[in-house]
Amino acid sequence: MFKATLKDVSLLVNSISTIAELIDEGIFKLGKDGISLIASDRAMVAAVDFKISSSAFEEYEIDKEQSIGLDIPNFLSVLKRASSKDKAIFTLQDSKLEIVLENSSRRRFVLPLLDISQEEVPRIDQLEFTTKAEVDSEILESGIEDAEVVADAVIFEASPSKFVMRAEGDISSTQLELEKGNESLKELKVSGTVKAKYPLDYLKKMIKAAKLTDVVKIEWAQDYPLKLSFGVEDKLNLDFVLAPRVEEE
Repeated sequence: MFKATLKDVSLLVNSISTIAELIDEGIFKLGKDGISLIASDRAMVAAVDFKISSSAFEEYEIDKEQSIGLDIPNFLSVLKRASSKDKAIFTLQDSKLEIVLENSSRRRFVLPLLDISQEEVPRIDQLEFTTKAEVDSEILESGIEDAEVVADAVIFEASPSKFVMRAEGDISSTQLELEKGNESLKELKVSGTVKAKYPLDYLKKMIKAAKLTDVVKIEWAQDYPLKLSFGVEDKLNLDFVLAPRVEEE
């Protein structure tokens, strides 16, 4: 038995819409403390780690932990049918997920559960980062958009005194710089100078999660995967990991 009622459906809409940019199907784990998803894109360049806490729900009932496979774009298309006044009621019924959108009316959708094999996903919790920055989400979004004007990849660089995003094309370049003490740079922890390059096509998709929160946490190391963390306190965590673009000598 599983039944959950979510009053703020935008939490799921904003999360799943970003995840759907990278993942087309996934295995959601329904647990006592919430719902989670860990998956990678088909190219194994990016991974997502998502969890919405049971405390985010108005009602959350489950008798045993279980996993369900869902077509993510299909799931998203139903969630997007919810208005700001609707609450969503999720129930498992005979190998199907029932979603009821309830307000002045009651609309019912039924999604089939998919039989998905669990592919090997990198253990995100085992990654060891040497650098952490917390930046205003809109600043990171702006830096990604600036970089896209001149190149297809962006370099994240940090020193004890500043955080830098820069991109270099054949004839053009751009740079965003935040010095320590800038109100848009909430935190910066780094030893020495660290830099790594990442593909912009993936970052453009991931930064859409900025609508969830005003601040994003960025973690990376020299020529090492990048982790972007978006969170809503006590309700939701959405992390993305992106492989670096390592230049050949």
